[in-house]
Amino acid sequence: MEGIAVRTDIGWRTFGGGPKVVLLHGGMQTSANFTKLARLLATTHTVYVPDRRGRAHSGPAAPGHGLRAELDDLRAVLDETGARDVFGLSSGAVIALRAAMEMPIARLALYEPPLKHGDHDPVAWLPRYEKELARGRRAAAFVTVSKGTGEMRHVPRAALIPLAGLVIRNGRGREIGELIPTMRLDAAVVEDAAGPLNLYSGVEAETLLLGGDRSPAYLTGVLNGLEPVLPRVRRVTLTGVGHLAADNSGRPELVAAELRRFFG
Repeated sequence: MEGIAVRTDIGWRTFGGGPKVVLLHGGMQTSANFTKLARLLATTHTVYVPDRRGRAHSGPAAPGHGLRAELDDLRAVLDETGARDVFGLSSGAVIALRAAMEMPIARLALYEPPLKHGDHDPVAWLPRYEKELARGRRAAAFVTVSKGTGEMRHVPRAALIPLAGLVIRNGRGREIGELIPTMRLDAAVVEDAAGPLNLYSGVEAETLLLGGDRSPAYLTGVLNGLEPVLPRVRRVTLTGVGHLAADNSGRPELVAAELRRFFG
């Protein structure tokens, strides 16, 4: 069973049947990016995959959009569906973690939340990105985000920008092009969540920290910092994958196996 449900202006996709779990996508994604992961989990669970505000089936983000609005949206989904288990990827993991401080989340699975930790600023790319968007250089802005977040960090910008331009102008790549401006919403979430990691020592939810052995070092560092802080936590590092393992383009079957074990 698959479908679309809407509560006010937040839309989500529904898969399967059984115990309920919400999957919260990250930056430059929509609910569609979790289609494979959701279908894998749908053999044992009812899976709800919202589109975060400003994307796909959900309404636009209001001026000043940030973490508070994202938390309110997730609360609406939890209230409507009755789900108490949540998985978040990247900025979606930041939202899920903060939500666990104030909502009745029973089990929480986090894939590499890009929290500010140590000397690394995970949104240092934002000023250049905003300038490039203002000049209509969407492909350059895409590359700035990709390199700034650690994806494609070893490939020269000069080679990436023409390729990115071709991708976002053709076929399904146009959907990515439309999502590039939404990265400022993800940056706002990360900035609003800034603070010492010991803020999360009061999280009561049973927590699974997930990461890939090919992910950027700063994301592994965040997991290293969270692991001793969270009271009820276990950690799994997936082999041969990076930050986007849960995405359709990654290895969602590896993530699904861990989530099924954890949420099961």
